Amino acid sequence: MSHYDIVFVGYLGTYTVVPFDGPSSVESGGPVFFSVAAASCLVKRICMVTRVSESEARLVELLKEAGIDLFMQHRETPRYRVVFPTAKFDERQVFLVKSGEHFVINDIPPIEPCLIHLAGWHLHEFPLEFMHALKARGFRLSVDMQAFMFQADSKTGALYIEDIPEKKEILDMADFVKLDAVEAKTLTGTEVLQDQADILEDWGSSETVITCSNGALVKSNGRTIFAKFTNRSSQGRMGRGDTVMGAYLSCRLDHSIEDSLLFAAALTSIKLESAGPFMGSLEDVNARMCQPGRS
Repeated sequence: MSHYDIVFVGYLGTYTVVPFDGPSSVESGGPVFFSVAAASCLVKRICMVTRVSESEARLVELLKEAGIDLFMQHRETPRYRVVFPTAKFDERQVFLVKSGEHFVINDIPPIEPCLIHLAGWHLHEFPLEFMHALKARGFRLSVDMQAFMFQADSKTGALYIEDIPEKKEILDMADFVKLDAVEAKTLTGTEVLQDQADILEDWGSSETVITCSNGALVKSNGRTIFAKFTNRSSQGRMGRGDTVMGAYLSCRLDHSIEDSLLFAAALTSIKLESAGPFMGSLEDVNARMCQPGRS
């Protein structure tokens, strides 16, 4: 059986980005791509279980060059259109052009139980049965709640988030939970980050990571920590929360919550300044952490 520190699961796919001010662009990646790219900054044993089409061959090569082991299935992958209707980067409209199939336990290769992050971006990518099967095999779970909350309009393909009845079951199964402020508001009914984190912890979340436009918050065992982003621009808004989570999980394997969050916020700040995944070095992140205003 292969041994890894973290396994990332999710589709590689393509999305067209339509900014509020500027030309449209077509980008490839997805939550799992941004997450694993950020995690690879640290020296950990990382693999990715993914489905990929021939059009994403370039991404595969980038991941291999980063030292990430890949377990791939060649399938048609999701297609999205992301529209930013205003200059506020937290306001975006996502349209599903083509969806993919959900993952099943047989998609997971022979891997010793470790931390596994479910980085989903399309509807019902990770059924509850899949999560229960992972737990039965001994994996620790980290989940991105957007994969469970997204719904699609049957006519327009417009994605929207909804509260879900199984939220407490998901929170109870997961060791780490990732949301953005909008998703957390939908689940809890409050706009206040601290209140969101408190409610989610009361519902069973062991370690909650909530991202927003100016930083990220973590709550665990009654303690809350917030770290600010220090980016000078937001050209790389896509993948913000996924970058936070990948960096946080990788650092959290052998560091405290506070150190891990500061590291993740600094790395994400660098990523936000240019489109695409984090392509910097550990030295870049350490330098950003030493700059004034990092927390």
